[in-house]
Amino acid sequence: MAPSHIGSRHARSLETLTIIVEEAFVPLFEQAFMTACETVGMFEEDDEQKYWRLEGVKECGRHDDVLESALTVARAITGVEAELTRRKTEAEGWLARTQEAFPPQNVGRRFCIRGTHLKEKPHSNRLNITLDAGIAFGSGEHGSTRGCLRALELMAHRRPRRILDMGCGSGILAMAAARLLHRPVLAVDIEPWSVRVAASNAKLNKIGPLLDCRFGNGWHTEAVRRHAPYDLVFANILARPLCRMASSLATALAPGGTAILAGLLNSQARMVLVAHQRQGLVLERQLKEGAWSTLVLRKPFSA
Repeated sequence: MAPSHIGSRHARSLETLTIIVEEAFVPLFEQAFMTACETVGMFEEDDEQKYWRLEGVKECGRHDDVLESALTVARAITGVEAELTRRKTEAEGWLARTQEAFPPQNVGRRFCIRGTHLKEKPHSNRLNITLDAGIAFGSGEHGSTRGCLRALELMAHRRPRRILDMGCGSGILAMAAARLLHRPVLAVDIEPWSVRVAASNAKLNKIGPLLDCRFGNGWHTEAVRRHAPYDLVFANILARPLCRMASSLATALAPGGTAILAGLLNSQARMVLVAHQRQGLVLERQLKEGAWSTLVLRKPFSA
């Protein structure tokens, strides 16, 4: 979920940003941090009141205008004047600390997410996916990503042939599907940088030919329309965009197809589910990873 800038290990002056918001507003402010930060972490601040602390690390002065614009939008949507604090972070040793905090992460029964800094031999009995340490810190450990990988394992026996990763980010879900199912995957993102990173990660993991990474605006993307309908769609985005795209998803999903939806808090799952049930999709299961939910939906076969 939270990408790392490719040049982060060479940053000369870093700062840590902190903001505290209620649980329901975490996804919007997380998205704002991701516009500028190299890593983003979330920590439960107050269990009773459901407040969370978001922390992001970025290079001092880098993308400050973009971050401020994103935070302004998040504050306007939520009506919350969440205060942003900054503190200097020692650049020397920061990457090492990040790497130390990211050992190999086993997810489900089949996957292992590994940082590029790890030198030991990977698990031979798992499907290993390698990512840059900063990217991996924000992906494999995130509840949304873990939920999607578990859901993929549970539906893999259906052997989906046409697969779409909508909002691919680092490409971790697209790569997992390609590696597990040995099928090509269309990976689409609205951020050009994410598309480049996903393509680079696919080459790093030696599955480049299986990933078709495209820049595009969601379901309006020409390649997305051309390759529909899909047997499997990942959409690890945010709750409200998922609701807005429910009709497009249902139309593009093949009869009997599966949609794995994530990026939503447990408290938002009902809202997202109802939006898709109205389009005729059926809930198969809901997976929880901490505060995050993953919905697994199916499109019924025609009568």
